[in-house]
Amino acid sequence: MTRIHERIEAPVPIDAAFDFIADFGNADAWDPNTPQADRLDEGPVGPGSHFELQVRLGGRTAPMTYRITEFERPNRVVLAGEGSGVRSLDDIRFESTPGGTRVDYIADIWLGGFLRLVQPFLGSRFAAIGRDAAEGMTRELTQLGARLGDAAQRSDAPAAAPAPYPATAPADGSAV
Repeated sequence: MTRIHERIEAPVPIDAAFDFIADFGNADAWDPNTPQADRLDEGPVGPGSHFELQVRLGGRTAPMTYRITEFERPNRVVLAGEGSGVRSLDDIRFESTPGGTRVDYIADIWLGGFLRLVQPFLGSRFAAIGRDAAEGMTRELTQLGARLGDAAQRSDAPAAAPAPYPATAPADGSAV
């Protein structure tokens, strides 16, 4: 087994950080080693939600299916992944900080078949994958925080004065 452990902080509220990262359909936005990610079911993201990711492993891209096994919004999500010759367990924890959110990401990876024999020699490659994902996650969450901040500023602007008269005549036909 190989463990990837990354910790980041981003200026985004915990609920928004959790919702974005727990939806692994967004993984292609923040993980450069995931060129494609899709949600396989509908409805709110939660326990049992399924995702299919195309994941780069060495010189090839392979499909992996992930399922949410634990879901404690907004503090923790655990996803189990399986693909051709690889399994993973991703345990992602979120903590509110004065400046936003701290994300603690642990991925345990098991390689099967021939790859199992070379896994002990892939530590530096897995470490680079983790760093790349952490950098992408920080970038995307920072951008999300900026978009949310812009939206909040717009909602704090004074509302336009109400029109002095209703826009349409009353339904009972009386004069306005």
